[in-house]
Amino acid sequence: MRKPILALMLAALAGPLVAQTSPQVSNDLTVDMSPQQYRICNDRPARPTWMDEINPREAYKAAALMELYEIRAWEEIAESGDCSCETRFPAWDSSDGEYHERYAGLSQAEHSAFRRDWIEVRKQLEPSVRTICEAQGNW
Repeated sequence: MRKPILALMLAALAGPLVAQTSPQVSNDLTVDMSPQQYRICNDRPARPTWMDEINPREAYKAAALMELYEIRAWEEIAESGDCSCETRFPAWDSSDGEYHERYAGLSQAEHSAFRRDWIEVRKQLEPSVRTICEAQGNW
């Protein structure tokens, strides 16, 4: 008899605590079109419009360009020792031009192979880039 009463008392005491920590639920479904806020470097250049308008079956192209963009930025950071917002998030023109010139016409399998290579390059660059950017408060 004690166990059910004890369980009931515990549930009664825990109820208000759970209600206080529950996330607020809203029926407001309006879309917030304000610019995205980042932890660092909020004045980032806009991505090329084709990346947002691409057919979902070709999303691998946008993913490849994002990977290439980050690699080129990280290479510049490692070379210059500068992790300012302009270096960490440069204009997309150079990477977009390189992508269209060298990679846009390749198959999805070829894109995947290049992305794997770029991921390895990024892994090699990360320790030095992270050290530089952490020292400058941009990691």
